Amino acid sequence: MARHLRVEFSGAIYHVTCRMVGDWRTEKTLLFKDDADHERFLDRLAERVVQFNIRLYLFVCMTNHFHLVFETPEANCSKFMQSFSTAYTVYYNLRHGRHGHLLDGRYKAKLVEGDDYLLSLSRYVHLNPVQVGSQKGKSIEERIQALRAHRWSSYPSYIGKRKALDFVEYGPLLAEMHGKRREWPKRYREFVESGLAESDEDFKVALKESPRSIGSDGFRAWIDELYQKRLEKHPRVEDVSFRRITEPLSSEEVLRVLSDVLEVGVGEFNRRRHGSPLRAVASNFLIRYAGLTQRDVAVLMKIGTGSAVCNQLRALEGKLKKDRRLRRCVSRIESELDSRRQRRAKESP
Repeated sequence: MARHLRVEFSGAIYHVTCRMVGDWRTEKTLLFKDDADHERFLDRLAERVVQFNIRLYLFVCMTNHFHLVFETPEANCSKFMQSFSTAYTVYYNLRHGRHGHLLDGRYKAKLVEGDDYLLSLSRYVHLNPVQVGSQKGKSIEERIQALRAHRWSSYPSYIGKRKALDFVEYGPLLAEMHGKRREWPKRYREFVESGLAESDEDFKVALKESPRSIGSDGFRAWIDELYQKRLEKHPRVEDVSFRRITEPLSSEEVLRVLSDVLEVGVGEFNRRRHGSPLRAVASNFLIRYAGLTQRDVAVLMKIGTGSAVCNQLRALEGKLKKDRRLRRCVSRIESELDSRRQRRAKESP
């Protein structure tokens, strides 16, 4: 079955939902089996948000799926999602003794119009934990208590019930609230929880208007036009890189590709040299294609700590802007690693 192409542009806002592969009701499996899984999921998410310069507005984790709402200043939704999904899959499979795909590659990604539509979407997503299952039959008071206590959501930190998370951008949504700044969390709480008493029928209609976007008639038409232009450039109506979530490449294979393209020995990536981009480049690709965390890379390459790796990745952005040759090399590395991963996907059952 053909997959829809992804419409990507700088500043695009997405509502992404991704489910566990298979039917969890019959397989008796869960995407998050305990708190440790939830915590590692958020660790991986936080790392990728920094690495791909994502503005994450909110998230909600459910039993067999999750919701993310984020902006992409660098038009890199697909790369961000692929790296993040792979990283959590590697962790989950190792911890729970399983193999193969964990997340369904056919994840949904709808572009979102800002302001009112984004605000209404935030309420819809944040209310998810108390709009399903046994929660639907409870009183509004009970559902409000459950909503505020749901740990694996950005909602408690939006309303001041938990500490703000470093990797979540609260400002844009809270700024939509009226009144003084210190009252914004309270106003947002009132806005979200009012949705339990009065359903937003207009927004529910907007959710179903298009498979690609959430917004006004003009916004949907614009996104459809962008989508059509992409179709004209791609005869095969398929997002190849997301035909499925593939198993990661080995760290050895990634380093060999880097070694060939950059024309240096593999051992050079472990050497500390002032001003050299080699360790930063290696860190970048080991995280994106081998599914390693920043802590894993720090140990493998003897960099020190995960924070040190994070600093190197940030410094790499500046080097790439200034060094045309380095940009060309990085592009060649991406092409080679993408090709290997796609071949691997075709070969897998």
